[in-house]
Amino acid sequence: MISLPWPPLYRGTLLRRYKRFLADVRLESGEEALCHTANTGSMLECSEPGRPVFLSRAANPQRRCPYTWEMIQMPDGLVGVNTSLPNRLAALAARAGFFPGWPQKALVTPEARVGRSRLDLKLTTLTGQTVWVEVKNCSLVRQGVALFPDAVSQRGTRHLLELAELARSGDRAILLILAQRKARLFRPAAEIDPVWARTLRAVVKAGVEVLAWEVALTLTEAALGQRLEIDL
Repeated sequence: MISLPWPPLYRGTLLRRYKRFLADVRLESGEEALCHTANTGSMLECSEPGRPVFLSRAANPQRRCPYTWEMIQMPDGLVGVNTSLPNRLAALAARAGFFPGWPQKALVTPEARVGRSRLDLKLTTLTGQTVWVEVKNCSLVRQGVALFPDAVSQRGTRHLLELAELARSGDRAILLILAQRKARLFRPAAEIDPVWARTLRAVVKAGVEVLAWEVALTLTEAALGQRLEIDL
């Protein structure tokens, strides 16, 4: 099993999320805490004030935000909101050869530069083949369907086009969707970002591979769970 343990978690109640990267949370002690929100998306349907949230404490006591928002309790279970977690899980899984069809014993380079951008993972095989992976965090799930993106994402569209260019050049290019919420199927959120959805269908025809996986969350760990069906 591919999993990451949580550091000690602190429970609180979400008061508000604002300025994209900030949230105010009332801890169980009654103290109001400023939290870093490591999520550039809209967090549609998973940032409702009044809901229980779980925080980790920053290692640096001088940091402006002493806590980081990790999860929120929704009616269907825990939802992960920290977008750095899927990247770390994906790198761990790549090194372990977890995903079917991925190269074994490859050198894994996170945040690898390609052109003017960086992609989340670069895998270099023993024979010199290069595999590029862009990881997308998904927290929007409706009726068991994981939807991405949760807001218009020009950056996300650019990443798809970069993956397609790499596929055309002879490298392997993979889009990996990791849903930090219970889901059974992945579908592009065409009603939210039709350009991204159309681009995804186009780049798949150009050779980009798509995988989707659920991240199973508990209060002790985050683990790769079941593979999701894909409906483009």
